[in-house]
Amino acid sequence: MDIQYLLALQDFRNNIQNFLTPFMEFISMFATTYLILIPVFFYWFWDKRKGLYPLVSYYFCMFLTPLIKLSACIYRPWIRDSRILPAGDSIRTATGYSFPSGHTTTAAPLSGGMAVNLWDSRRTRWLSFLFAAFILLTGFSRNYLGVHTPQDVFVAITLSVLSLVLTAKLFEYLDRHPEKEDWFLLAGFLLSWAGILFISVKSYPMDLNAEGKLIVDPVKMMNDGYGDLGKVIGFTVARFVEKKWIRFRPLEKDWKSFLLCLAALVPMILLKTFFQPVLTGWLGSHWGKLLFSVLYTFYYIALVPALLKLVGGRAKAAA
Repeated sequence: MDIQYLLALQDFRNNIQNFLTPFMEFISMFATTYLILIPVFFYWFWDKRKGLYPLVSYYFCMFLTPLIKLSACIYRPWIRDSRILPAGDSIRTATGYSFPSGHTTTAAPLSGGMAVNLWDSRRTRWLSFLFAAFILLTGFSRNYLGVHTPQDVFVAITLSVLSLVLTAKLFEYLDRHPEKEDWFLLAGFLLSWAGILFISVKSYPMDLNAEGKLIVDPVKMMNDGYGDLGKVIGFTVARFVEKKWIRFRPLEKDWKSFLLCLAALVPMILLKTFFQPVLTGWLGSHWGKLLFSVLYTFYYIALVPALLKLVGGRAKAAA
């Protein structure tokens, strides 16, 4: 049934001469490259706690997704059925095993968290619908491009909803017991390293094709796992540093603060575009991705807040 659905979408793509393919590729790329900038900006500029909500939900998914992917080891649709021909450049950009969809477990907690944040006000409620629609569109784009089955997407959305609920419950608990947060951060730090150990030593399918070559190289499949778990490690360290020594508050909501926070997003794009390849070339794809994820997360969780606090302090002194 799932393969038949993908074949139907493939026929539709061919009938319209791939007219929608560039748009679907853009949606998938935006979900994993640029979407995170929105809650990060919200965290810096508007509301620290509400900004953390989609981000922490995202880290829950970044912890669970690679462990599930690298435990289930489900092959991509085109490996399972040679009739599936992914659209455009999708084979190159679809890294890792198939189940669940990593693009969806990126888009859903970030976009879903923002939808929850913006629901409270009638003026912004329409944006909640847009963010919710983006989740569905991202999941559909993965099916449309032929790189994930409907089951991959459905489980990814379910996992993301669970992460959003767990994060809301965690925040409620920490509101009552703020002294417990360090223990949760320590648990996340240690469990992430345990996850890295697990995916590094577990066994993987070693199926060969007719030419005697590996159908899927498990070493390559681990790349995203190292990067995702590195994000969780980076967050636990950065959040501890920010909470203990920085304790920033968003600046005054004026145009200067808006532009300053907007400018602070630019290095995030540059880091991902130029610095990540340097690290992976230097340290290899596993440890390079892990270190990049740690540094990248530390940048927006702790370093920029420290700079914003410094700027805010100087502005108050000047006034």
